[in-house]
Amino acid sequence: MANYRLFTSESVSEGHPDKVCDQISDAILDAVLAINPNARVACEVFATTNFVLISGETSLTKEEEPDYENIAREVIRDIGYTNPKLGFSADAAEIVIKMNQQSSDIAQGVTQIKPEEQGAGDQGIMFGYATKESAGLMPLAIVIAHKLMRVATKMRKDGEFPGARPDMKSQVTMRYYEDGSSAIDTVLMSVQHDEDVNLEEFKKFIHQKIMIPVVESFGKNTDFKYLVNPTGRFVIGGPAGDTGLTGRKIIVDTYGGYAKHGGGAFSGKDPSKVDRSAAYYARYIAKNLVESDVCDEVEIQLSYAIGVAEPLSVAIDTFGTGKVADEVILAAISKYFDCRPGMITQEFSLRKPKFNYRDLAAFGHFGRPDINIPWEETNKAQALKSYFKKYLV
Repeated sequence: MANYRLFTSESVSEGHPDKVCDQISDAILDAVLAINPNARVACEVFATTNFVLISGETSLTKEEEPDYENIAREVIRDIGYTNPKLGFSADAAEIVIKMNQQSSDIAQGVTQIKPEEQGAGDQGIMFGYATKESAGLMPLAIVIAHKLMRVATKMRKDGEFPGARPDMKSQVTMRYYEDGSSAIDTVLMSVQHDEDVNLEEFKKFIHQKIMIPVVESFGKNTDFKYLVNPTGRFVIGGPAGDTGLTGRKIIVDTYGGYAKHGGGAFSGKDPSKVDRSAAYYARYIAKNLVESDVCDEVEIQLSYAIGVAEPLSVAIDTFGTGKVADEVILAAISKYFDCRPGMITQEFSLRKPKFNYRDLAAFGHFGRPDINIPWEETNKAQALKSYFKKYLV
């Protein structure tokens, strides 16, 4: 019997059809909040061959609404879909807009004068996770998978990746040994390419110029097994090759399957939707707890009722790594973290963010070394460490 176990996570590029939709949804969110920071937004996008449907609700009046069509075309153009011959492009795609006014029944539950009284935008459960496996306190498989996509995408846009097109996927399998060490078992990349590309040279480039340098940056083994475009050709891609839909890559967006997921997607939703804001806060809690050294790994669950400010429950799992009782950690969470939706929004400035929501819609919402986002801060770790000190034996 092998003395190791395998675990795999995947990532996708900004040109993946689902990610095209996520980015349009979040670019619309950015535009709406720029007009009215207190606006409510729920925007879903569907994309297929030369067609985009934008639907959902906002609290803006028709006169206030941004140019949804132009926003979508700019996102598609920035991703790199500019050639009409590819079956999906910024200028050739038909774009249909079906945006409506937000339901007054939903609005009454989340519209409050005081942040501390704002109710959750919906019921649901959210999870946050952190682990000492990587520098950013994220599971290593998803971190490496995301970096493969970020590097490949940047090289494509900089003209350093000959023959590559926008649609890409990566997958990383880690090997975990009984003694706690780990190694990379397999790396997989599927990359859309020009029709006349030399496939042998293309695959060699991906292995030597992308896979190996990325893996080396994590100090891991480079003798891993690898696969590149295992079906052979990958010319037809993006929404022309497969339909895209907002919110279908929730595991890519979070922890690569290493932790639980409540089921709610992030993109296209304003911060009153706890699917988004509470998931960010649960990550913030988890990361600060691990950074405080009270545990090496932790998963946080929050649950809410629509229109109610206080969470219905807070639960933790330290997977046997906790150095104090769970009750002590829960008491610390209650003392140092305010999980009410309005207070989360205020603490993170989610209605006037210093980042663009669209930037989060590809390459993950957590453990982002390329974006300064507030839920990745560990500014409460020192206070937590002092709090736990008296409970340590």
